[in-house]
Amino acid sequence: HLYIPSIDTAKNRATSLSKKNIQALLRNQLNYQGLTFTDALEMQGVKKFFPNEEASVQSIIAGNDMLCLPGDIPLSIQKIKTAIKQKKISWEQIEQHCKKVLLAKYQLGLTQSPIINTQNLTEDLNSKIANMRKTVAENAITLLAKQNDAFFPLSVSTHNKAGDVAVVAIGTSRANEFCKQLISDYNAGVYYFDFNKTTGDADALFNTLKSKYKKIIVGIHNVSRYPGSNFGISKAAAQLVNRLQNETESILFLFGNAYAAKNFCNAKNMVICYEDDAIIQNTAVEFLKGNLEYKGVLPVRVCEKFNYGFGETTHTSLKFSKDPLDPTPGFDAAKMAAIDSIANDAIARKATPGCMVMVVKNGKISYCKSFGFYDYSQTQQVTPETVYDLASVTKIAATTLAVMKLFEEGKIDLKKNLSHYLKWVKGSDKEFLKIDDLLLHQAGLVAFIPFYKETLDNNGNPNASLYFSSWRDTFPLKVAEHLYLRRDWPDTMFSRILKSPLGPWSKYVYSDNDFIFLGKVIEAITLKSLERYVEEEFYEPMELKKIGFRPLQRMPFTKIAPTQDEKIFRKQLIQGTVHDPGAAMFGGVSGHAGLFSDAFDLAAVMQMLLNGGTYNGLQYLKKETIDLFTSYNSNYSRRGLGFDKPDKDNAKKQYPYPSTFSSPQTFGHTGYTGTCAWVDPQYNLIYIFLSNRVNPSESTVLNRMNVREKIFDAIYKAML
Repeated sequence: HLYIPSIDTAKNRATSLSKKNIQALLRNQLNYQGLTFTDALEMQGVKKFFPNEEASVQSIIAGNDMLCLPGDIPLSIQKIKTAIKQKKISWEQIEQHCKKVLLAKYQLGLTQSPIINTQNLTEDLNSKIANMRKTVAENAITLLAKQNDAFFPLSVSTHNKAGDVAVVAIGTSRANEFCKQLISDYNAGVYYFDFNKTTGDADALFNTLKSKYKKIIVGIHNVSRYPGSNFGISKAAAQLVNRLQNETESILFLFGNAYAAKNFCNAKNMVICYEDDAIIQNTAVEFLKGNLEYKGVLPVRVCEKFNYGFGETTHTSLKFSKDPLDPTPGFDAAKMAAIDSIANDAIARKATPGCMVMVVKNGKISYCKSFGFYDYSQTQQVTPETVYDLASVTKIAATTLAVMKLFEEGKIDLKKNLSHYLKWVKGSDKEFLKIDDLLLHQAGLVAFIPFYKETLDNNGNPNASLYFSSWRDTFPLKVAEHLYLRRDWPDTMFSRILKSPLGPWSKYVYSDNDFIFLGKVIEAITLKSLERYVEEEFYEPMELKKIGFRPLQRMPFTKIAPTQDEKIFRKQLIQGTVHDPGAAMFGGVSGHAGLFSDAFDLAAVMQMLLNGGTYNGLQYLKKETIDLFTSYNSNYSRRGLGFDKPDKDNAKKQYPYPSTFSSPQTFGHTGYTGTCAWVDPQYNLIYIFLSNRVNPSESTVLNRMNVREKIFDAIYKAML
């Protein structure tokens, strides 16, 4: 029973007994015509102001249909009859309320005695309760303080040895589900501290924990609902928690009343779980491991720091929808079937022997299907885990990522000359090329140089003076199986770029040479290979296993789709080494091509960018950096810095790119081998398409059919 003066200023009149609330607001203003129930009339909030069942009379006068727990029912009836005689209530009102109740019962089928099968009745009634409670927990649990990124998430793979993690169960003396899960997942040492322990006990436990463990997880349990007793939390317990927060690497999970968090308003890492049962406790562990996103907010004001509506957020790794009733979240499942039709038609018309399509919306994988085979012999099927040569998607999923990281660290200036980073370009007409012009493909470089041609002998075979059939110290650069290039030949390749003609800087010419230079700039700044730098800064901490250069070092060739049965240069089936001849001659690692991935890892990289630089609780790039690089940055083209974007006049195009429906915020890239990766921030959408369209030989059917664009259109059309 709430007294709300903004609704009714009458003294001591709860809204459940207020005519202004029930009739004026609910019935007339909000046009609610359903049944109204009072709160329990036996409660002191109304009983002490309306004794002797007067509350029942006031409830009817207010307009309620049903009286909940009126107390003395015969007396209530007598009081209502007296009110009718006194003209306070009319018989018409009583009849109206009665008819509404009877109608509701009739509509619910209560006029007939139902035949109920009592077998498994309890299980049937409660079958969905656990799932519902878990869903509530996933949406309600609230992250209030987040100062140590190591806890968001706390990786099981790096925190599972003795001494890594301790769990302190406060308010209990025995293991609960929270403790059991942490012991199982993290090999955590467990300590109990009930509310009867002293401050001396707290000091002793603190010293033990600080000396023995790297990370400490605190759970407060059996919290009462009474503020008068400080919610049951003892002074010693509060002292222990606050010392751990201030002097160790610890995180607090409060299982109970949110108001109890007032004891810990200076906490550095704190989560409110609201309840204290097994479902909540297990869900809390899922948050800790990074399997769930924090998105809950406080329903109350705890203190100045933790106000109503406050809650930190995190982003998780990509996951499939677990709801069998909604397998394609965010989309009409029937309309998504159009993707299947387009992909199968492309394979039937030999646009590509196989492909992989993934769609991610709101952080969930909404669509993930593989089609066709590795080749037209149809001996090995494509699976969702099949790894593809990404071709020019390398430019955004490796090289541009590295440039963005170095840019925000102040290690690369987009307005600097190329010669500032690569001393060996001085004296050439490439000396004054700007870094941003390279990213925008408007530096004037030629589009492509066929480096391989001058390495062939008169018979068109690899020159024996430049290639060897196996690895040697002087022939370390693997170009293909049983084909290794001489160590010094990349210098010749760079010489060819330096001597190539230079066009006007203001003209857009899509060029691999721009990104070959950028790859070398990254290596000059970091003193690491491009391959190693992106692995250390992005792929490894993101726990991505498939994406990377030179995939044969990580997996058997059978996991990788063959790219081409190449007849001109390498004269073999290209499978696991990069298709691009120039990137192959650089040993498989270059700024313009060489990256391989499955759909999952590539989508994870794009999700990180869509998240504003965070993934699975860790920050990789700043949002402002991503916003800068993915915006239109040229007066001469549609390009962002490194990223491709929709045509600026898309609406006027006969064939809009990359989709008829893409927002101007969209960014991504395509790859020559038949790949693409696109993000549309306006719709929180990611689209991945992987194929090997150039297998067995180069074919333009995929491009002529606009397969990638048609699938992207179908995705938008299916969006709910």
